[in-house]
Amino acid sequence: MPANGAGPRNSALPRALVVLVGAAAVVVVLAGTQAVAWLIGPAFMALIIVIAVAPVQSRLRRAGWPGWATTLVLVVCVYAVLIVLALGILFSLARLATEVPKYASQADGLVSSLNAKLAQLGVGPDQLKEMASSLNLGKLAGVLGALLGSVAGLATSLVFLLALLLFLSAEAGGVGHRLASIAADRPRIKEALDHFAWGTRQYLLVTTIFGLIVAVLDSIALALMGIPLAVTWGLLAFITNYIPNVGFIIGVIPPALMGLFVGGPTLAVAVVLVYCALNFVIQSLIQPRFIGDAVGLSFTVTFVALVFWAWLLGPLGAILAIPLTLLVKALLVDVDPKAGWADALLRSTPKNPEEAAADEAAKAARKAEKKAARKAHRHPQPAGVASGTDGGEPVGPGPAEPPEPPTRSGPQVTP
Repeated sequence: MPANGAGPRNSALPRALVVLVGAAAVVVVLAGTQAVAWLIGPAFMALIIVIAVAPVQSRLRRAGWPGWATTLVLVVCVYAVLIVLALGILFSLARLATEVPKYASQADGLVSSLNAKLAQLGVGPDQLKEMASSLNLGKLAGVLGALLGSVAGLATSLVFLLALLLFLSAEAGGVGHRLASIAADRPRIKEALDHFAWGTRQYLLVTTIFGLIVAVLDSIALALMGIPLAVTWGLLAFITNYIPNVGFIIGVIPPALMGLFVGGPTLAVAVVLVYCALNFVIQSLIQPRFIGDAVGLSFTVTFVALVFWAWLLGPLGAILAIPLTLLVKALLVDVDPKAGWADALLRSTPKNPEEAAADEAAKAARKAEKKAARKAHRHPQPAGVASGTDGGEPVGPGPAEPPEPPTRSGPQVTP
């Protein structure tokens, strides 16, 4: 109490000031994250790869393997996944850079015919020249060649990623003890991290399975239609499958353009229709249902997360949008008991799992009651028949009990 006898002072800051300070802090954190995106992206990708293959090490330990052997197997698995993916991308870029210039004449013919049609519609020659220069396939080939050449400049980042993978794989065996120490002091943090790891594995499993299905079907369909580099476009479809919501659109543009160069508009439209029948149905209709059940994020949240992480970290952020969102949710929402309102806005179902399970149990009980009532209405029990308590079968009337004999003290009644 103050000396003058006045009431206690309210030391809490105004809510508006707290919101402004928090918003300013968020802006500073995002600016710093974007400045070091070259470090955060590969580091988080290494973490996701280690999390994905960690169950292999756990199973080997349960089988009695020594610690050094399980770590060696984990490192080999991680490096194998990364090397196979890198070699596939390099081979596809090399094939693309050598194959695209072969269709320069077809592209020039298409551009000329398009310019003629636009001129008939009243488009000026200056605009046509600008469009023709922008649609020059030679420039596209040059861009592809520069992209292929810049891959060599990623050697430093690749060495950093491989070293980080080695360190993370070597320390993966002690994660259980570290989480146990965290749980002794902060059990909600341990639960949130466990849920993040489980959701990440489920997301990668579902996305990889559907990506392989889409890649195989696309490669077969494109090969049957005579589209060059069918395997390359299948690999592109597999990679873009990790980009939620818009991966289908990114993956259909290159093979459609190749179909336009090879067979004209008819073949290009056929490619788009095939992709719509395969990729759109699988990636946009079927896969999101499984991903939503696996990670617990709504369709709107995944789309917003895609745009945000792509802006913040670049193309790698688009591929890692879902795991990054799961990590942020685990650290900021799942660990806070007062953040239930945020979880209600982020999850894929309107109700939490406990409420949904209770509702399902109540629905099942009401359904059973209605079924029993309909059965009783269709087959009413005859009068005087009771239901048995042992087996549920109706019990018929038993033998009549003899009447009690009259007492000696009562009066004798003569009928």
